[in-house]
Amino acid sequence: MYKSVHGGDIYSEQNKALGSNLVDYSANVNPLGLPASVKDAVKNAIKNCVNYPDPLCRELAEKLAHHLKVRKDYLFISNGAADVLFKLALAAKPKRAVLLAPTFADYEKALQTVGCKFTYYDLREGDNFVIGPDLLKKINSRVDMVVICNPNNPTGKLMDKALLEELLEKCSRTGTKLLVDECFMDFVDDEKAYSLRPKLNKYPNLIILKAFTKTYAMPGMRLGYCITSDAGLIRALHENGQDWNVSVLAQAAGIAALDEASYLFASKELIRTERQYLTAQLEALGAKTFGSEANYIFFKLEKPANLAELLHKQGFLIRECANYHNLGSAYYRIAVKTRYTNRALIKAIKEVRRNAFVIGNY
Repeated sequence: MYKSVHGGDIYSEQNKALGSNLVDYSANVNPLGLPASVKDAVKNAIKNCVNYPDPLCRELAEKLAHHLKVRKDYLFISNGAADVLFKLALAAKPKRAVLLAPTFADYEKALQTVGCKFTYYDLREGDNFVIGPDLLKKINSRVDMVVICNPNNPTGKLMDKALLEELLEKCSRTGTKLLVDECFMDFVDDEKAYSLRPKLNKYPNLIILKAFTKTYAMPGMRLGYCITSDAGLIRALHENGQDWNVSVLAQAAGIAALDEASYLFASKELIRTERQYLTAQLEALGAKTFGSEANYIFFKLEKPANLAELLHKQGFLIRECANYHNLGSAYYRIAVKTRYTNRALIKAIKEVRRNAFVIGNY
């Protein structure tokens, strides 16, 4: 039976004792929840479900282009960022790619569908999981695609902007596509200092992946997109999938979400404060953190060895990271939520550590 490797699988828990009472820290979704304006837009759009959705997402694309300050014809909108990844694999058909290890699993999963082979750039704990200039040595004319998640999942680390630009320039010289996943960039304090969007006009080999999913707390709506100035790639993306890939409801949700400037500001403020709180609390409990810039915290805690299992019994679902390339069983990732919920999680971690010590399972 197929098993998902991602967080957020609350449905596997519904037949267990805790069921819907679990607090899901395994998925990194905006803790402010779905904006009221988006809920209203979805309700109002239900009557339009008697029609096929706009295959070109024209109204959404127009508004999104204005919001991002990019050309409308640079956008390809689809059924979530993960869906874009699979269409990119079909459209570009890379034979060789360079991936980070650890990073988001679906880059590899998507590229495997077209028989792509991989070289991994290992992120090391000793280097605080930071990408170094030695990554450039892995790039040559035989590499068709490089994938960078910025900030990276699960580490939350940002790549040095100067090094990222150097990587982009080298990829341009070698004819290599550079896919930069900026899905968590909306939670970075100084997004403009790190995003490569201003480079799109100059570098047609650059592809930026984005999503409404985490930013607006709408993963169940499935709405993501990529941006590139490569017109041929945009055309190929449309050709390698069905036309109606974004539902009427998802398009309405996206259009409404783009007006939520105050919501985004409040989200960033909350994430910054609660990320600091959780980091300090985890470190006080003996965990090693690595300076996440996203809306989640990656940490290492060796004891108790079965932390995720013990927290599950306490009603909390966290992301075990042992199934990421280049990570072991002591690594975990948790979302950043509200202070009330975060305090409850820390209390639960203290309790399971104390109980494990008492019974000698430490």
